[in-house]
Amino acid sequence: MQTVECVPNFSEGRDNFKINRIVTSIASAGGTEILGVDSGAAANRTVVTFKGSPGAVAEAAFRAVKTAAEVIDMRFQHGTHPRIGATDVLPLVPISGIGMEECAEMARNLARRIFEELGIPCYCYEAAAFRPERKRLEICRQGGYEALADKISDPATRPDFSPDTFTGTAARAGATVVGARNFLVAVNFNLNTASAETASEIAKDVRESGRIVSGAGGTRTRIPGVLPGCKAIGWYIEEYGIAQVSMNITDISAVPLHKAYIEVSKAAAARGVKVTGTEIIGLVPRQCLVDAGSFFLGSGHHTESTLLETAVRQLNMDELRPFDLSARLI
Repeated sequence: MQTVECVPNFSEGRDNFKINRIVTSIASAGGTEILGVDSGAAANRTVVTFKGSPGAVAEAAFRAVKTAAEVIDMRFQHGTHPRIGATDVLPLVPISGIGMEECAEMARNLARRIFEELGIPCYCYEAAAFRPERKRLEICRQGGYEALADKISDPATRPDFSPDTFTGTAARAGATVVGARNFLVAVNFNLNTASAETASEIAKDVRESGRIVSGAGGTRTRIPGVLPGCKAIGWYIEEYGIAQVSMNITDISAVPLHKAYIEVSKAAAARGVKVTGTEIIGLVPRQCLVDAGSFFLGSGHHTESTLLETAVRQLNMDELRPFDLSARLI
């Protein structure tokens, strides 16, 4: 049996009516299972995770994009999280019985259908990218929604499926970034500071892309961070009154969750602040927390429940809101 997971991120996290409309549209396709719905008010963003057979997932994803375009108007949408469209990013993740290349082709076909039937411009990223530089989400999303009109008018930056002018549909719905990738962990590390600038500097210390520094004669040098495959930004969350380092861990075998926590904590301490907790966005693989619990407890025989509870406690995963192990693990 072929199973695919879809994790679309919608540029809306405040209006339950809109979110419910989108989730209902996913369920209406049939053959899919909703795994999680995670909304953030300050980020003004909702992550919906669902799985099913490839055909069911593709149809459900299309309906979700269509509904999001009906209920979210990007001309009036604002939030702390970077975004380019009502359905901002739509990744397909192979779970079983299907390979990455098949998911990539599925993503390209979905992006084409979204544009041809809905008129919404689409970039293809990660394994589905048509251009090497567009493998990176941040390149596709560069400039956000506010830069989309200029990007569509320029053949060099125009989405892969797109009109050549900024249409009324694009103005309302923005663009969607569709792709195929492996499972990643989306996590925010809470800081005992309200300084977005400090959070941003910590993010540059740890993320793979690091920072660019200027040298003599106008030279510019990139200094990479300590966590390979990790993307991070720093921001202030008014909802909680704190700054966070917001991170995507794209290779959890190379950078386990507990390693990211430790490295962000070190970078924070070097700047005189402290990591106070960990906020998981969406779902997290069970093994990530088992590994974290094993790391913190050390050698010896421990039950899985003990390892999971230790991870939640040591990473302080319920600092901002309760962390329900039964609902948040894959």
